[in-house]
Amino acid sequence: MNKNSPIGIFDSGVGGSSIWQEIHRLMPLENTIYLADSKNAPYGNKTQSEIVSLSIKNTEALISMGCKTIVVACNTATTNAIDVLRSSYNLPILGIEPAIKPAALQTKHKSIGILATKGTLSSTLFHKTATAFTKEISVVEIVGEGLVPLIENGALETEEMTTLLKKYTAPMIAANIDYLVLGCSHYPYLIPQLKKILPQHVTIIDSGQAVAKQTQNVLQQRQLLIDSDNKPTLQFYTNKNTGTLKKLLNAFSETISVEKMDF
Repeated sequence: MNKNSPIGIFDSGVGGSSIWQEIHRLMPLENTIYLADSKNAPYGNKTQSEIVSLSIKNTEALISMGCKTIVVACNTATTNAIDVLRSSYNLPILGIEPAIKPAALQTKHKSIGILATKGTLSSTLFHKTATAFTKEISVVEIVGEGLVPLIENGALETEEMTTLLKKYTAPMIAANIDYLVLGCSHYPYLIPQLKKILPQHVTIIDSGQAVAKQTQNVLQQRQLLIDSDNKPTLQFYTNKNTGTLKKLLNAFSETISVEKMDF
């Protein structure tokens, strides 16, 4: 493991590529490896032991590929498995949590919405964070059942997606929220549709930029930031079909390729 080693990133599918984009924007010279565990998506409906097992599998795959740090770009995997990963492996492991704190501190209506998976909303870590920052705030928690499979299948601009988003945001609009926290790394890809449905005063928050900044800080502290004028190697692997991940990444940069790999 050295400065030239890649940053490893994994998610329960294509959604964590939204986190990868923020990491690449902030640190464009860094080599990266992204694993999309789409074969096992979504993680949100699985038991904690299943989530831990899958997270270990992905982490070990990235370690075997020589990564210098690992970003768990999945809210469900972070909230259910991050402690196990950190106690098991001797390299920096970063996670992603719903951005409850900034929403709770900035809300003027004292009412916020959280759209997340069942696995995230039911986790101990989520409950601890939510309890710490939302004591005097109304919080509308909604499980985004069915959203991840639609995103994995590339069905972003579909009637089915619009119907689900209207259903899930209706109680939030009724509660007069002014912040919506996206608690799944897949969900930033839904922001264009959500903006059409939500009132204009609602601010949508996700964790991508914060995770990228924290990754940079940790690498800097450990003197692992790449320090040469590097043409980065950007590797993307999925254990299912490559179509959706390619489409999402090619919207970011047409030069990115995706390979299928069993892991």
